[in-house]
Amino acid sequence: MPQDSLHHAASPALVTRKSAQPLPRWALWLLCAAYVLPGIVGRDPWKNHDIASFGQMWSLAQGQSSWLSPNIGGIAPDSGGLLPYWLGAAFITALDPWLDPALAARLAFAAVLGAVLALTWYAAYHLAHTDAARPLPLAFGGEAAPRDYARATADGALLALIASLGLLQLGHETTPELLQLAGATGFLYGLAALDQHPRQAGWAALISLPVLAGSGSPALAQFLGGVGLLICWRSSHPHRGAQMVRIVLGMALAAALTLGMIALGQPGWEWKVSRTPAWGAFAELMIWFTWPTLPLALLTLWHWRRQLLRRHIAAPLLVGVLVMIAAFVMGADQQALLMALPALAVLAAFALPILLRGLGAAIDWFSVLFFSVAALAIWLAYSAMHLGQPARLAANLSKRVPGYEADFSLLALLLAIAGTLAWLALVRWRTARRSHAMWKSLVLPAGGVTLSWLLFMTLLLPLLDQGRSHRLLMDRVRTQLPDGVAVCAPDVPPAMLTAVAYFGQHKVDGRPLMRNEGFACDWMVQRLTADARSREFAGWHKVGVYNQRTRNSEKLVLYRRAD
Repeated sequence: MPQDSLHHAASPALVTRKSAQPLPRWALWLLCAAYVLPGIVGRDPWKNHDIASFGQMWSLAQGQSSWLSPNIGGIAPDSGGLLPYWLGAAFITALDPWLDPALAARLAFAAVLGAVLALTWYAAYHLAHTDAARPLPLAFGGEAAPRDYARATADGALLALIASLGLLQLGHETTPELLQLAGATGFLYGLAALDQHPRQAGWAALISLPVLAGSGSPALAQFLGGVGLLICWRSSHPHRGAQMVRIVLGMALAAALTLGMIALGQPGWEWKVSRTPAWGAFAELMIWFTWPTLPLALLTLWHWRRQLLRRHIAAPLLVGVLVMIAAFVMGADQQALLMALPALAVLAAFALPILLRGLGAAIDWFSVLFFSVAALAIWLAYSAMHLGQPARLAANLSKRVPGYEADFSLLALLLAIAGTLAWLALVRWRTARRSHAMWKSLVLPAGGVTLSWLLFMTLLLPLLDQGRSHRLLMDRVRTQLPDGVAVCAPDVPPAMLTAVAYFGQHKVDGRPLMRNEGFACDWMVQRLTADARSREFAGWHKVGVYNQRTRNSEKLVLYRRAD
């Protein structure tokens, strides 16, 4: 049998047939659907990255900017390459006029999130199928079959990824980082599937690196390619030479795509490197963003420390470490750290066969307590919205989002009730029965995160939408700003430009006033932070200052030409 490295050590995993029972497929599909689908329908693009990225896609689909130079109001995105905006714009164009543009763009990125979950599952499955990852045979038999063990490990990796707190919000936005995440996960799959599906692994390596480069991470694509070459070079697998060729081709395509984007005026190899190391911020980010995958991944590295050079450990370890280094040098950037979560989830899955019973019980009871309290808080907020009780909570909600409307939806209420009952059934199953399955300790964390997201996107969606959308702000501006007029918005960020253009249906120009020749406008808007004061402009009369919320809210200042 082919080996992955010249270094060999015995596996620390002892897995029985009972421990390797897979998660029922219907339960796995239902969990993924409950995680991916909520929040797609019934909301606006949210500030700030979500609506800013959507604005570039919508502008492309409307024909207001060139497909080779995405922009909103003449302002190009800071990063993100071209592929994410092409993807969103293609869905908006294909589904027009049947679906709202924001919904069409979210469908595209929901499909990307589903692909990330699938690629993580298959990466863990193939890595667990390698010779070095297989558990030791038991003295009296009864050990798990290799296929069953691989499926159980993959189920654990998927549960760990869903339970990751960092993926929760960023994974449900229409931002380039989600396509970067898909590219990094696809490359990890390309390293994992070399044994059983060398052709698919080759295509994954060939495609994923250009996807990374075309989504705004060209330098990381080259570094990941180097990691892949190192892993293949250390391997003795018969297909390693062909895989190295495909990785080199993928790196060349990624470099060519980057040079092409530079020629078009797009950001190229520049990295947003922080000059001052943010050790404290990075440590804090790692604690909550990677929970619960990072502690389990560290446990894997300890118990599998004699096999660190084997592919099932080396591939996710090197990919994860490389991404974490990139996130650190970029000033504790959580969008960059997002790409490390699938690799950490795969590493975490290999800790499940050797997880101590006491640690597993601690994870279970912490999950039950934390997510049950979170669900109760969401239901209390829902009661305060519709019934006014608890009165203090209702007053706080009114203060944070003044004038909010508590729209009642029977379907949303039924989905929330069904999700809560499913959570109670899951807690009862986990605490009342003794399960031998490897993945048992990650069921409650994954289920709790999914329940919280489902309740937020059903019970509190109207409140969140009115608080995080710019629609209410533009409704207030509309009382003074006529519909459909041209608006100058010098130095206004893309998120607010999109709000003015999309919600107000105005033609906007975000370039400085001295550089927007040929754009005639009698109205101008400026964005202010919560504590800033409005400016005076010669030749312009201030009409009003508008804000959406009472605290920590940006303001929009409306001007009209004095003549």
